[in-house]
Amino acid sequence: MQKADIVEHHSHIVLRTISSSLPFPSVIKLHRYISLRHTSIELSRKNLLRRDGNKCQYCSTTTPPLTIDHVLPKSRGGLDTWDNLVCACVKCNNKKGNRTPKEAGMNLLTNPKKPHYIVYLKSLHSVVETLWRPYLFMD
Repeated sequence: MQKADIVEHHSHIVLRTISSSLPFPSVIKLHRYISLRHTSIELSRKNLLRRDGNKCQYCSTTTPPLTIDHVLPKSRGGLDTWDNLVCACVKCNNKKGNRTPKEAGMNLLTNPKKPHYIVYLKSLHSVVETLWRPYLFMD
């Protein structure tokens, strides 16, 4: 009984057995759905920097050191959540101080939000195989 079909395969790699040769799969299609438990994306400094592209969300600099800024300051009830934390350079973080971006006259480049699981998976791989791109919503 076959459990999967090869959708895409590597043309230059072959799996060999004593009696046959098979193409090396890169993308497969399962005949039956297998439910995977998606774990929650951990809220961490590394994942926040990854979400924001290692770029200050106020001035777009990528020059280190980069810090984590609370959009609504902790002293005013701001929580450590995906929606309230952004990547900021030291200069912008000090300029904003204990104020909201609106009070400081600073605009966020993007509104902070929890990344989607597929977007998070894509960010884990620095180089994505070209055969995978249509299946990861990259084309």
